[in-house]
Amino acid sequence: MKFAVLDFETTGTQASDAIIQIGLSVIDHDLQIVDTYQSLVNPGVPLPGFITELTGIREEQLGEAPGLDEAIIGMIPLLDDAVLVGHNVAFDFGFLQRALDQTGYLPFTGRILDTIDLLRILYPSITSYQLGAVASQFGVPHERPHQADSDALATAHVFLQCLEEARSLPLVTLQRIAELLEGDSDLGWFFGTLVEEKELEPLQESGEYKFYRQFALKAGEWGEVPPAREIRDGDPLEGVSFEAFLEQVQDNLRTELPGYEERESQNIMFGKVQEAFGSDKHLLIEAGTGTGKSLGYLIPAIYESVKNDRKVMVSTHTINLQEQLRERDVPLLTRVVPFEFRASVFKGRQHYLCMRKLEQKIDRREFVHPADDAMTAAQLLVWLTRTQSGDDEELNLGIGRGQDFWDTVASETDSCLGRACPWFRSCYYYRAKHEASMADVVVTNHSKLFSDVKADDQLLPAYERLVIDEAHHLEDVAGKHLGLHLKYFSFVHAMARLYKDSKNGQLPALRQLLGRIDHEKTNEWTRAIDDVIPELIDAKESWDKLTELLYTLLPDRVDPSAPEAGQHTLRLAAGEYPKGWDKLEALEDQIYVGLGEAIRRGERMASSVKEDSGDYTAEGLATDIAGLIKDLSEARESLRFFMRLDDGGTVYWLEGSSQFKSKSLQMYAVPIDVSAQLQQHFFDKKKSVVLTSATLAVDKKFDYMIDQLGLREAASQKRLLTEVLPSPFNYREQALLIVPRDFPSVRGQTADAGFLAALTDSLARTAEATQGRMLVLFTSYRMLRQVYDPLKELLSASGISLIGQGVDSGSRSRLTRRFQENSRSVLLGTSSFWEGVDIPGDALTCLAIVRLPFQPPSHPLLEAKSELLKRQNLNPFMKLSVPQAVIRFKQGFGRLVRTRRDRGIVIVYDTRVIESYYGKYFLYSLPGPKMEHMSLEQIVPRVAEWLEPEAKED
Repeated sequence: MKFAVLDFETTGTQASDAIIQIGLSVIDHDLQIVDTYQSLVNPGVPLPGFITELTGIREEQLGEAPGLDEAIIGMIPLLDDAVLVGHNVAFDFGFLQRALDQTGYLPFTGRILDTIDLLRILYPSITSYQLGAVASQFGVPHERPHQADSDALATAHVFLQCLEEARSLPLVTLQRIAELLEGDSDLGWFFGTLVEEKELEPLQESGEYKFYRQFALKAGEWGEVPPAREIRDGDPLEGVSFEAFLEQVQDNLRTELPGYEERESQNIMFGKVQEAFGSDKHLLIEAGTGTGKSLGYLIPAIYESVKNDRKVMVSTHTINLQEQLRERDVPLLTRVVPFEFRASVFKGRQHYLCMRKLEQKIDRREFVHPADDAMTAAQLLVWLTRTQSGDDEELNLGIGRGQDFWDTVASETDSCLGRACPWFRSCYYYRAKHEASMADVVVTNHSKLFSDVKADDQLLPAYERLVIDEAHHLEDVAGKHLGLHLKYFSFVHAMARLYKDSKNGQLPALRQLLGRIDHEKTNEWTRAIDDVIPELIDAKESWDKLTELLYTLLPDRVDPSAPEAGQHTLRLAAGEYPKGWDKLEALEDQIYVGLGEAIRRGERMASSVKEDSGDYTAEGLATDIAGLIKDLSEARESLRFFMRLDDGGTVYWLEGSSQFKSKSLQMYAVPIDVSAQLQQHFFDKKKSVVLTSATLAVDKKFDYMIDQLGLREAASQKRLLTEVLPSPFNYREQALLIVPRDFPSVRGQTADAGFLAALTDSLARTAEATQGRMLVLFTSYRMLRQVYDPLKELLSASGISLIGQGVDSGSRSRLTRRFQENSRSVLLGTSSFWEGVDIPGDALTCLAIVRLPFQPPSHPLLEAKSELLKRQNLNPFMKLSVPQAVIRFKQGFGRLVRTRRDRGIVIVYDTRVIESYYGKYFLYSLPGPKMEHMSLEQIVPRVAEWLEPEAKED
């Protein structure tokens, strides 16, 4: 068997474009790279500038190169009897066939393999499929990315690694993958060949895997995990004070991390968290960037838990921080804490794989998108041989419809067979739950905390001490979980999974299966299914009509201050019904009654099949159907609550986007004030709750957070400690904040032409002075769009590229990565870029804040909160709008300085910060940067002067 690994560089990506370079590497049957071929090709057309920039190939080099006829001759013999391999091979194959045709050769008819497909299946956790990133991760030499010979050689090495990885898989995994991919002739052939090879090898019993029901698994049974206290010798902290324990941990940290140095702020945090735990008090502690707050609370948490044998719960807002604790902080602490302890991560159930569902899906080929789903299933089969946790965060599901597939195999409460499931002892969700019950410290997230509250504390193990990181999000998450959020697809997904058409859906699948089971109740069950399906179809039609009519209530005007594109919002006041609401209520009643009937029939049928059928597959299907019916039942009750509009303590609103019309419709009903519920569920109930974040204080005081989070009573009872930690950074040396005092101001929410022109011009001139490396934060998507095109034009003259959130495609992390990789670039971002974006070092030198981040006053929740404050004779602007904006402003400012070596400039284009009576709250809340205001003309010289020390050092 011979493989020819091919790569072309071309003048563009269209069929009409021309080849400019050929690279080919040949792998023989001994899996050695035995031959390479490369040639430049004169395309006979001018070379676009961006291709020169990308490849480094210059126009003059091509002028002396051979034409296609001559260049291709050396390549043709190497393709004989070869399997063609490429990285995104469809691109190169298209150019190959056209080149062969143009030069009079027969088309290539051999087998074709794509290394991206192989990477997807064999390396399910790889973060990027880009060749440079893969080469770097595999340690493959790749000196000249985007040159065909270097790309082809790197791809050949990647292919060989994939082959080696595939051969190391257990036979049962390879057999299942080969079966799945039979439909894809070449990929199926590749895995089929590996199966034939493996079947000829002597059978080797490997203790590395657990084999069960024709699957090879890395993880054993979860019952084997002992409680944390059993893995320690006696009580390692008996008679040991916290100070002595901390001293030993810090000594070990110095050994483990050569650059480790004690930080005053972190030391204060250790003491404060320990004091809160030890005295049964709550703590609000602001810990800015660089404090090392994760260790600041984890070390006291481990001491508290092990010393007193009581679990400490840690909750984060984002899965990212949860992962950082799992991947970075906990392994570090495992090495430096002088005894064994156990920390576990416990997420929402939908993050864990349900093996019963995956088995059913693969065995029954329940694939909605056959080619895509078969690839994702193959990816999961390989992942099972690697994962201990079954947590989707380990997977890269980014290509194709991977996420849709995951949604159908994720664990769910309502479709769980519990102890009756043959997979129970190997269940990933129950493993995580068991590990959490055995652990000293459990890391979860805010969402799971509130799901636990709603489930009467049945989801998380019992705890009395809680650390809430990223606590500035707690109120928001509480509102979402204690209220309701209904989307168009809340109904549609459940309905489509029950019944899509006569062949697709769980009900038709069960009906088909029942036809093969000889059981006295088969006719009764089949009849029930036949009755439920039309009721679901009717309810779906009514739901479509209702969402279309609700969408027409939204104002035509898009909210100019909306942080995202094309959002329409309408608040519905409790007790006040819009015109024509009775017609909508009649439709809702149809849905309520019709679905009620379908739910009753479906539940009865599913429960009867589960109890009486005696068939494992039928039981599994019936369980999934019961779960989907429960989802529909909850959505039906939520819709009724929303349509009644009768709770004065709730704010109701509709949202939709002009792009997807009624399919984008979302309904919200959120408590106006969650402080009483937070007090009831956490601060009255738990012995000690530590709340921390980089941004909790306004003007160095915690009054705003105390009110919003329900801590007033704890404060009056002297059960609340507060602390603003000093920053470990020297902000006066590291950050300069500039306000152009003569900058035009904006009246209301929309900017006029004068403001936009001044902003675009100033950003362009400043970006030239900083050579890109600039992040610009907007509060509205509309303004970002207005600035994007003129700014792009101005910057292109200086060779600086512009990246715009929502204009350039890609997720936040992808846009950030592009910005970091290209030093001469400017990144424009809105809402999600104000926090959680970490760009340390030289990649970010200048941060521009276009406007102070006030929430749009028209936002329904802000409006309702303001009305409540007015009724209490309080000033909503000063009590609510300003503190909210100050916290967001501090988050934005925090993007600039991420390490002790970072140095840069913040420009605030909103003159209210120096002109208004409330501006001082913004400036005084910052951690002490050097502040200057000047005329617009002085900014660029001042920026250049401030950055001069850097230039001298370079």
